[in-house]
Amino acid sequence: MARPLPSFDPQAAPAEPGPLFVDWLATALDAGVLDPQAFTLSTVDADGMPDARVLVLRDVDAAGTGWNFSAAADSPKGRQLAHHPAAALTVYWPQLGRQVRVRGSVERAADLVAAAEFATRSPAARVGALVGRQSEPLGALEEYDEAVAVARRRLEATPGAVAPGHAVYTLWAHEVEFWQGDAQRRHVRLRYTRTGPVRTPEWSRTLLWP
Repeated sequence: MARPLPSFDPQAAPAEPGPLFVDWLATALDAGVLDPQAFTLSTVDADGMPDARVLVLRDVDAAGTGWNFSAAADSPKGRQLAHHPAAALTVYWPQLGRQVRVRGSVERAADLVAAAEFATRSPAARVGALVGRQSEPLGALEEYDEAVAVARRRLEATPGAVAPGHAVYTLWAHEVEFWQGDAQRRHVRLRYTRTGPVRTPEWSRTLLWP
């Protein structure tokens, strides 16, 4: 980390993790970090084996401390969340030497919410979702191209079409950890732990050894 990095004073951190995350995300945007809303979502399958993939953060409920993302309910991650509705979320902004880790329970939103979110996506993203069959075996790339063409014609004919199983999820945080790297290895780690109910939580803060 031989580069200038921002400082982080845990004593000056807010009482709740949501506003701090929003502030760090805004800093990443201002710093020109590539794909600042990309995060790793970790889940477990029915056998307890871990799984992870990179998604895009759709929104943050700073007051209730919920992280929103979308996925196909019939995809591996969707099935895993249906079986075990808990997950971990990890964000890393390398230019800033900052990492955020979130652990908590996951709740699926109503279909009307998912449909409204689907309408905000780019045409290419909607076409891809309408193709579906995520993570299923594919015989040849030409098969995918044909499915994309069919989905594109469907979207052109029915602009309001919503992919079956398109779902919006919220990860309600139980723990949130902020990590600020330091060129001299004097890293700072601050963990928030929820002590109140979901959506209206109270938090305790703990400074951790780096």
